[in-house]
Amino acid sequence: MQYWVETLGCPKNHVDSDKLTGLLHTQGYTAAASAEEADLVVVNTCAFIEAAREESIETVLALADVRQRGARLVVTGCMAERYGDELADALPEVDLVARFGESLIAPTPVTIGGRRKAPDFDLLNLPRPATTAPWAYVKIAEGCDRRCGFCAIPTFRGDQRSRSTEEILTEARALVAGGVKEIVLIAQDLASWGHDRRRGKLGEALEVLDSGGTQPLIELTRTLSKEVERVRLLYLYPSGLTQALIDTILETNVPYFDLSLQHASRPLLRGMKRWGDADKFLDRIAAIRASEPNAAFRSSFILGYPGETEDDQRQLIEFLEAAQLDWAGFFTYSAEDGTTSASMANQVPHELALERLREVSEIQDGITARRRDELVGTTQRVLIDAPGVGRSVRECPEIDGIIRVSPLLPVGSLVDCVITASYGTDLEATAL
Repeated sequence: MQYWVETLGCPKNHVDSDKLTGLLHTQGYTAAASAEEADLVVVNTCAFIEAAREESIETVLALADVRQRGARLVVTGCMAERYGDELADALPEVDLVARFGESLIAPTPVTIGGRRKAPDFDLLNLPRPATTAPWAYVKIAEGCDRRCGFCAIPTFRGDQRSRSTEEILTEARALVAGGVKEIVLIAQDLASWGHDRRRGKLGEALEVLDSGGTQPLIELTRTLSKEVERVRLLYLYPSGLTQALIDTILETNVPYFDLSLQHASRPLLRGMKRWGDADKFLDRIAAIRASEPNAAFRSSFILGYPGETEDDQRQLIEFLEAAQLDWAGFFTYSAEDGTTSASMANQVPHELALERLREVSEIQDGITARRRDELVGTTQRVLIDAPGVGRSVRECPEIDGIIRVSPLLPVGSLVDCVITASYGTDLEATAL
């Protein structure tokens, strides 16, 4: 029996898919060369915003058309968790809608109404298959304790549930033994990892705040940095970026800061139930650059949140021009069931939100291109991800640009290279 897994959405979903494929291997399945050849076709969906849901539905329908006769089509992931019964009714092409922790090979469709049965497995702590890439995401927590005005994730992922240090280190060490050179730690709110375990008196030595207020993530990062070449941290809530955590990130020699900012206008951020404003963010970025001028920064921003004004847009543009971020992603607001913003007044017309998104995207594209141009002539240590493709510490896998190198450089090697050219987001380099 052969399987095919199609993954949509964020890196956290990709980790879930890795865990599911590992489980399928233990059940006797092998990977198919394509969806058309598989006996089991799985779509791991995203439900963060409307555009992601539309992409998920389109993907399900497309795979339903190309699967071979007799192949089972299973929908799992965030849409299955959030809209399971509705999906089952709306998509008769689907054989099974499986929520988190429910079997992908159950003989009958799962219904969401009524009392939910106990999960068949713990998705967060499933073992994962060996990776063929020299990097890997490691999810260290599920869910989120924050209640941002635009985000429905806690309604279907639940409150934060941190993995233990032992569970994380066991998974990371297995990946390193398999050739992984870079571990990318991910969670909905990475900087808060371990806090729920401490509150529940489940904390271990590495997870307990000391008298100085050390975050559990600090000690975990330090421990991992001794065992793998690179440790990268994704999805840092800005108020959780303490000076001690900044110092720890810089000590790892991966000065990459992925900050979940969402906007720069203080009134709009308060409407989002978020911390911070442009001045606070700029002060933090400037302090980091004073310690490490070569630090790289990424963030994401929402356009068209209810109540957003032209003045808010101006503040965001001014922030982008002042911050000179290396990377930024933009998306338009989507009214999500179960969020406080869905019922707010002053909803922004979608076309206006798109216009604002295009404006800031054009500005940031120019900033990113200039930041990349500045690297020409510098020497960077490059991890070779695939033949002809590498990354320095400035590029996160699958999200940022790449460095084009000689296809003869061995995959998994770390090579000092001189940057010879810049092409928008991507660079070209020659090995020393």
